[in-house]
Amino acid sequence: MIVKTYPLGSLQTNCYLAIDEKTNKAAIIDPGAQASYLIKEIENLGIEIDVILLTHCHFDHNGAVAELKEKYNVDVYLNKAEEEFMESDNTGIFGKLPKIYKYLEEGQEIKVGDLTFKVTFTPGHSKGGTCFIVADSVFTGDTLFNGSIGRTDFLGGSYNELIESIENKLMILDKDTVVYPGHGPKSTIIYERMRNPFLA
Repeated sequence: MIVKTYPLGSLQTNCYLAIDEKTNKAAIIDPGAQASYLIKEIENLGIEIDVILLTHCHFDHNGAVAELKEKYNVDVYLNKAEEEFMESDNTGIFGKLPKIYKYLEEGQEIKVGDLTFKVTFTPGHSKGGTCFIVADSVFTGDTLFNGSIGRTDFLGGSYNELIESIENKLMILDKDTVVYPGHGPKSTIIYERMRNPFLA
């Protein structure tokens, strides 16, 4: 798997292209902004987009979804728990998407070429927080960062729920699993076990 990282938008949110080098098919994870820039990058790479995956629906993670959906006509997946907040939020934290998406299920497997993305729900930063495990990597959105964790003071957030999600869903992964977070540099599970002050 080849992973291309693009910090986009005002909050420099990491958008990822996870590419199966055998088939040249790819998933877009958390396209939060700058759709036209992403389209140019995709064209330059010569890859085929298979799916758009969302770890949660804050505006900085889903802001470019509608334009990319229109361009590539692929399935968009999110946790149903995010839908209520997208529809009712008046704070501007959640990006409101038209009904162009499908719902994820716990344990679901999504194929992209020869890659298999396994879905695991990790509420806490957001009620519908979701991580995607593929090969020796995990895309954690704003659940887990390098040396930190996501905020829990937004709608649907819960500190206790977030710590429980990280401990029970992520820290059980192989120690060498690479962590691709929603913001900042990548990490590994063993590094976070040993160095993350919130998990001491």
